[in-house]
Amino acid sequence: MSKYMLIWRTTDEANAKMAEASFDDMLERVGRFNETLIKAGVLVAAEGLEDASQGVVVDYSSETPVVTDGPYGETKELFNGFYILDVASKEEAVEWAKRMPSFPGSKCEIRRVPGIDEFPQDNEWIQKERAWREQTGQL
Repeated sequence: MSKYMLIWRTTDEANAKMAEASFDDMLERVGRFNETLIKAGVLVAAEGLEDASQGVVVDYSSETPVVTDGPYGETKELFNGFYILDVASKEEAVEWAKRMPSFPGSKCEIRRVPGIDEFPQDNEWIQKERAWREQTGQL
């Protein structure tokens, strides 16, 4: 099994369509999908994000990082939430992503989350992270 992150991206078009839907309907659609993931035993984590207008961006382009309040200059695509699934393959992650409740203009980016065992185990920082994961029950 491998972990995959399904990154839910929305556009202004998708956000407008979501605004037309009732909040209760949206909760039901997402809730039903989440329940399916839970019953299948593949859900590791899932979170939605607050509106981008409430966020900030830290830009490291200059020597001193620059902080900019949202909304951002370019809002063609915004990271709106994510799922982390523990599935057998990228293809299985894609099949789950096809079932995500979404609106026209939405996209889902799928990226594998490498496990700690894939990093050099003799590295001091990997050893410290492994110890932290063991202490916190994440390993």
